[in-house]
Amino acid sequence: MSPKRSGATSYSYTYSRFSFTLLLIGQVWLHLIQGKTCWRKISEHLFKTGPSSMIPVLLVNVLAGAIFTIQTARQLELMGAINSVGGVFAIAFCRELAPILTACVVAGQVGSAFAAEIGSMKVSEQIDALYTLRTDPIDYLILPRVLACCSMVPMLIVLGLVCGILGGIFVAAQLYQVPPPIFLDSARNLLRTGDLVSLAFKGTIFGAAIGLIGCGWGMTTYGGVKQVGESATAAVVVSGITIFAIDLVISLLFGDLPTGKHV
Repeated sequence: MSPKRSGATSYSYTYSRFSFTLLLIGQVWLHLIQGKTCWRKISEHLFKTGPSSMIPVLLVNVLAGAIFTIQTARQLELMGAINSVGGVFAIAFCRELAPILTACVVAGQVGSAFAAEIGSMKVSEQIDALYTLRTDPIDYLILPRVLACCSMVPMLIVLGLVCGILGGIFVAAQLYQVPPPIFLDSARNLLRTGDLVSLAFKGTIFGAAIGLIGCGWGMTTYGGVKQVGESATAAVVVSGITIFAIDLVISLLFGDLPTGKHV
């Protein structure tokens, strides 16, 4: 096969995967409204999505919080506003860093696992066996995974935010002599209730995207073991890009954009 034809085939395959995943969104909503899901499987995937991802999520957020505080405090110290480091940190970490970092970690661990599990079932014809047993794969395989992600990702984001703040407090106190009460007071003064609501909203949307892309890429796996690995890798990459794209759209729709009026 020539490289040109191989590229065209790859493009067509990717387009079909996106199309299938978009159709999957409607099917998942329909089955959810109709109450068609295997609730026993949800508890199983809740554990896989939440506790199994907790340690990497917490570590990433602690390290990111420490790094962000070092870079921010360094500049604020030069401007004589070192006591505002908590507020600046809280706004950036709560609105953007904690949701994105947590969702990307979950996509790498959980989304890839979903794609590999369902992809293995697809190439070994276990999906066809479910149809033979009159069991809808959406009810049995996909919907429980998507609901588990929608439930656990917001909780992981909150835990990640807390750990990130702790990392920021530690660095600010040890390197820049900013007492923890001053750090927290500054954070409380600048954070709003809407920021916490946005946190939960983003977590739910990111969780749905991770679950749908992982399952969609798994369901569209064809070939053998090599293709299962490729599907898992592609699911992580697409999930990461989708998370950033969704965050951009949410920021444009609900963020405080400039009005063009300057005093």
